[in-house]
Amino acid sequence: MENRITKHRKIIHVDMDAFFASVAQLDHPELRGKAIAVGGDGRRGVIAAASYEARKFGVKSAMAGSLAKKMCPHLIFVGTDFARYKEISNQVREIFYEYTDLVEPLSLDEAYLDVTTNKKGMQSATLIAEEIRKEIFKRTGLNASAGIAPNKFVAKIASDINKPNGQKTIVPSEVIPFLETLQIRKFYGVGKVTTQKMYQLGIFTGADLKSKTLAFLEQHFKSSAQHYYNIVRGIHTSPVRPSRTRKSVGAEHTYLENLTSEIFILKKLETLSSEIEKRLLKSDVKGRTITLKIKYSDFSQTTRSKTLTNFIHLQTDIFPVVKELLYQNELNESVRLLGISISNLDNEEPKSVKQYIQLKLNL
Repeated sequence: MENRITKHRKIIHVDMDAFFASVAQLDHPELRGKAIAVGGDGRRGVIAAASYEARKFGVKSAMAGSLAKKMCPHLIFVGTDFARYKEISNQVREIFYEYTDLVEPLSLDEAYLDVTTNKKGMQSATLIAEEIRKEIFKRTGLNASAGIAPNKFVAKIASDINKPNGQKTIVPSEVIPFLETLQIRKFYGVGKVTTQKMYQLGIFTGADLKSKTLAFLEQHFKSSAQHYYNIVRGIHTSPVRPSRTRKSVGAEHTYLENLTSEIFILKKLETLSSEIEKRLLKSDVKGRTITLKIKYSDFSQTTRSKTLTNFIHLQTDIFPVVKELLYQNELNESVRLLGISISNLDNEEPKSVKQYIQLKLNL
């Protein structure tokens, strides 16, 4: 029954193209066609977004500004303007609601829409996506890409295929063949660490993953096994949730080799802190409670938290607290997993603009 429902759903994932950078180029015509980075300053800080001109040189979000400048010497840094991002995001969201009330914002620049039943009585989700993208450009001057599929997982992957300013439809009969030929690194939610582990197990494509039994996946991927087993078979029944409110923002990594040096641990935590900043910026939230998670090689686990007086969102504020938490107790074993999360977010208080959430599969 669930499979039949999933096959007949019509889900659109709309993703604005290089949103922060595109807004800067829209508002400052002299920046159009140039390599720009939003955030960072060339010395410290993390890049929140990069224009497509900058991406050709390898510049990307969450990268240190100093590294980006080395990769692209003519890179232009511009500041963030969240009031402007919200203004345009609200305009885009108004367009979504003209078609359906089932809108699940993931952040300021992307959202899922369930248009199975829609306000305009249109049968084709592909045509709806085309109309939405045209209307977004008409009203904002910005381009968006879209993925159309029977479930959220495939729609998310599809929206990235014809970027920028394009869309891709995966009809129900094409889902399995599409997933079978897809490189495993392009599966949404499969990060670098998991990708490398799959490579070591001979899993390079969806077809390779599909050939593995559930028992095999449970042996190597524990609690994530059922998820991997399902998604490569097109089974993903999560509905579009229009009323989600994020309670925390987090990131964690399991390392292929255990960390035995405090220097290496600090370096990894600094990288995680940068990732947290990126996610907080994109979700437009700040938090007061920082939690450090450590899992040792013997699989024992500890968490340490600290609640601050002020809300924070920058890596330069997060990392010192994480470092303090790390040294609260001695490290008694080599470390296999590190995680950082921020809770007690400022979206729990009334705001003039709805908060958005960054969807992250807990893999």
